[in-house]
Amino acid sequence: MKFGELKSKIENRLTKSYGKDTMKKELQTLKKVVLENKNISTLYYLYDELGSKKGLNESIVDDYINSCITIYENTINKITPKTLKKLNEWVGSEICENDYKHIDSLFSNNLTKLEEKIQSKKIVREGLLQSEKEVMSENLISTIPLKSMVSIANKSIESYISTLNESDRKELKSLLSTPKETLIEGFNKTKDEVIKKLEETKSKENDTETLSKIDQAIKKVTTESFNEVNYYKIKKLNESL
Repeated sequence: MKFGELKSKIENRLTKSYGKDTMKKELQTLKKVVLENKNISTLYYLYDELGSKKGLNESIVDDYINSCITIYENTINKITPKTLKKLNEWVGSEICENDYKHIDSLFSNNLTKLEEKIQSKKIVREGLLQSEKEVMSENLISTIPLKSMVSIANKSIESYISTLNESDRKELKSLLSTPKETLIEGFNKTKDEVIKKLEETKSKENDTETLSKIDQAIKKVTTESFNEVNYYKIKKLNESL
């Protein structure tokens, strides 16, 4: 399996775990099988770098790509099948698109696909020449010692933001820039307020179906774990009750 496929599977797995109880375990596995392995983490970093919009100068971009290719070639042969086995055991069952197929092609030594490699280099080059867009809420997961984790978290956040109107987007982005300690305190307080309101509504209700829905809502709010998007959702729910 090409490393770009593995990296895509890792990111897909982490994205799905974001905001869930399983995220801590997944990050621990990431640390063990990727970050603590010098060679694997080097490849992971290379793919991050070549997949980024860095705004490089035209005069250095080709040298930059060639340097990355050299590092890749000096690293890939040091990675043992045993190491890759651990990675495959972790993410092998994931099904997703290869977001790094052009980088895989760039690093390929298959001479029969030389034209494809040249085209991939052009695509990677164009990306490196572009300026990097503003990265939202880098402090969101500042405890994770890996640059690419910011984009992983942002995939989940941006997916939700895309469903909001402009006013709500501004409100959520403002919330994302608030210190995490303040947000956690507000999140727990808002949860208590929402549960109290739902309990009061329940005490005045006789319809069986409605009571069941209220119970489900109470259970969901009670078990909801903190992240910025969940806080925003509960905050909006509290305002609507």
